[in-house]
Amino acid sequence: MDFDMDNRTPFGRNRFGSVRGVIVDMVPARMGGRRADGCMIFVNVEDMDGNTVNMVLTPATYVVDFETLSVGMMCTFWYRADAPMPLIYPPQYNAVAAAREKNGRMVDVGYYNADLVNEARTLQLNMDGSVDVRTTNNQYFQGSPANHSLVVSYGNSTRSIPAQTTPSKVVVLCE
Repeated sequence: MDFDMDNRTPFGRNRFGSVRGVIVDMVPARMGGRRADGCMIFVNVEDMDGNTVNMVLTPATYVVDFETLSVGMMCTFWYRADAPMPLIYPPQYNAVAAAREKNGRMVDVGYYNADLVNEARTLQLNMDGSVDVRTTNNQYFQGSPANHSLVVSYGNSTRSIPAQTTPSKVVVLCE
């Protein structure tokens, strides 16, 4: 396990992978031999290299800005890279978060340490009183977003390493 030498806290709690592509198909998902009940959606995505990836959207999947996803949309889906997954082709992941691509909006999903730096050390959050911090069910988050997995929506960032931004919205992925 890697350690953040500044804070002596372990990174690697929730590693996230992502898939960016166009939604090709969306159908209700079946669980085992049971019929689909409409609560889970099986999303077929064609990534930027033309590969097919299947994402499962569950009621626990956070969709940025609560937008309704549809066929033809360019989206990014995040999943837990350390979660168990079937070894099948095309690959299939349970989506933790999803975001439709929008001009001027960037989204980062990952674990942020005590200094609000993401695990990849590519983004640092500057939290001021204007930042909207919520839970996945759109309630105000009452604690500090530090040391949590976050969905961060932002526009501009500095060119420093790590880049710094004051996000427009932060959603805490409560475990």
